[in-house]
Amino acid sequence: MADAARTGLSSLQAARSAVAALASAGVRDVVLAPGSRSAPLAYALAEAELQERMRVHVRIDERVAGFTALGLARGGRRPAAVVTTSGTAVGELMPAVMEAHHAGVPLVVLSADRPAELHGTGANQTTVQPGLFAHFPVTAADVEAGTDPAEAISAALARLGNGIPVGPVHVNLQFRDPLTPGETDPLFLESGSVPEPLPFSAPVPAEDRIPAADPPIPGTHRTVVVAGDGAGELAALFALRAGLPLLAEPSSNARIGPNAVGAYRLLLPELGPMIERVVVFGRPTLSRPVAALLARTDVEKALYLPRPVNWFTEGRRPETIISDIPGLFAFAGTGAPGWLEQWRTASEAAMNTLNNLLEQQTELTGLQVADLVWDAADANLVLGSSNVIRDMDLVASPGWHPLDVYANRGLAGIDGTISTATGIALANGIPTRLLLGDLTFLHDAGALLLGNGEDEPDLQMIVLNDAGGGIFSVLEHGALGEDPRYTALVERFFGTPHRADLAALCRGYGVRHQMVRSADELVAALAEPVRGRSVLEVRTARETLRGLHQQVQAAVSAAVRS
Repeated sequence: MADAARTGLSSLQAARSAVAALASAGVRDVVLAPGSRSAPLAYALAEAELQERMRVHVRIDERVAGFTALGLARGGRRPAAVVTTSGTAVGELMPAVMEAHHAGVPLVVLSADRPAELHGTGANQTTVQPGLFAHFPVTAADVEAGTDPAEAISAALARLGNGIPVGPVHVNLQFRDPLTPGETDPLFLESGSVPEPLPFSAPVPAEDRIPAADPPIPGTHRTVVVAGDGAGELAALFALRAGLPLLAEPSSNARIGPNAVGAYRLLLPELGPMIERVVVFGRPTLSRPVAALLARTDVEKALYLPRPVNWFTEGRRPETIISDIPGLFAFAGTGAPGWLEQWRTASEAAMNTLNNLLEQQTELTGLQVADLVWDAADANLVLGSSNVIRDMDLVASPGWHPLDVYANRGLAGIDGTISTATGIALANGIPTRLLLGDLTFLHDAGALLLGNGEDEPDLQMIVLNDAGGGIFSVLEHGALGEDPRYTALVERFFGTPHRADLAALCRGYGVRHQMVRSADELVAALAEPVRGRSVLEVRTARETLRGLHQQVQAAVSAAVRS
């Protein structure tokens, strides 16, 4: 029985086959978190990198590795893989796998495992790895030691987008000793010709295009187009063709064109009651006014869904699901007379009022910082969760758009943000700016660690430091915190104040740091080209945040009513 179990491929042969299958499926980047049981994969990846079939990125922290691979997949628009050893290392990938599931990112997890004969024996670093990620992977496989994993990997990646949603893939690979190359199975540590990889792309249905000619659009309605995360330029083209106001979140990458409405969140209390129909692209996650609009029973709603997605269960959303563009035009109709102009006029009044208020501020605020970062971002822009992306949603002018805007909106967590931005910057070598809060920065500070010889991204991190969790100030917790009975409780459990020295932290990791004290200093710093890694720290006051947002809403509402 034992001898039979040891027949088949050696661990290095199996690992080579796994790497070849990844390369054939279009995987170009693999993030490796070192370990012993995953050693065959490490050696096979080293061999593939020398043969220029792969780029390998080494990270000591598995959670950092997972989110870096997530960023590589998002920035490169192709699958990226992460490799871990066995045991708790695999569990560290859960947050990245969850985000990949809800955001539809092709993240490939290769987890090394002990062979079957060691399972259930109490062997060191041995646990139940198959099924560890529950229902989050869109497909999974468990490959026994000695078995060729190529078919399982190729089949898993070939399925993505072909009738099932794009999302994470988990392949668990059992390896048996020996785990290192031997005299009879050496590494080929020299370059050589390799076959051209197959490009990866999720199939795009023919319906997922705007018709070349104007389609017949029956009826006129007070319809708005809501573009959530990942909506893309299609939402802007649709709104333009139908003559409808476009309410686009920053990470929709649809906040472009003459129909895009600035500060739409502030306009919904005044103009929202007149809306009759809503067309939704992507996944809206940012705004409570938008969530309230989509929950209204007196408004007809349609969700454009040309292909399966992971982020909702069938029958659980109120919108009518429409999978073709002509059907969407038929539902939306054209804008009622004066409807688009009404939103444009209100948007202009709102943006003017907002800009006037910001100019009156004597100290830098998150809104001002977001405004300056948006205007300066001429390449990729990554936005952290919590306040910064909501600030950007208010101030980002539709008259300018960065190359691509990214945010982890699958589950909107603050974890892995620096890692994700690092992967996005490394994917195609495009300079990238990351705007994030201090807690988000501290949560992923381990991502600042790069080993000697690892590729350094061109990544500038603008950290809005209000010494705590500012997002809670503008939620209902902020109102409760104004009551003296709850002030200390809210500050400790939600405000989470700290005295972390970000400059010292950056110095320890060898990352350039600059304290920015004024708008002029920030403008000057943002004007510099993004080379290597650097941090711009901007100190702001959390205590005035709630009052500022209330003042902004009141002033904009008054301007729109007048």
